[in-house]
Amino acid sequence: MKLATGIAIAALLSLFAVRAQAQDRVQAAGEAAGRWLELVDSGKAGESWTEASPSLRAAVSREQWAAALESVRSPLGPVRSRTQQSATLTRSLPGAPAGEYVVIQYRTSFAGGIAIETVTPMREPDGSWKVSGYYVK
Repeated sequence: MKLATGIAIAALLSLFAVRAQAQDRVQAAGEAAGRWLELVDSGKAGESWTEASPSLRAAVSREQWAAALESVRSPLGPVRSRTQQSATLTRSLPGAPAGEYVVIQYRTSFAGGIAIETVTPMREPDGSWKVSGYYVK
């Protein structure tokens, strides 16, 4: 009985450690997303491309990124407020390379209305988080 109790306690402690590690990763990804969104909100499309993940930069040129961002964000106007709605840690996304991602959704109030922004940071080999996707609906 003591062995079973010891195993159960060890398993529970392990579960708590895994959950804490996941929460730390979600928090780090959220912080990276916030810094990146500051660039986008400030109209610094080129810098947001430079600070994005290598996978995003490989998929679209700096000029294409700036044009796409301008076409999506300009009609919305300046950001008035942004509230995180969810953050989900995942190891795979459709059409994306295997890796570690956090899909973060924000409810954002712009001068021109309300939208849902989805920002997807990806964990890089050095442990840092870089935005690999951005969508506005």
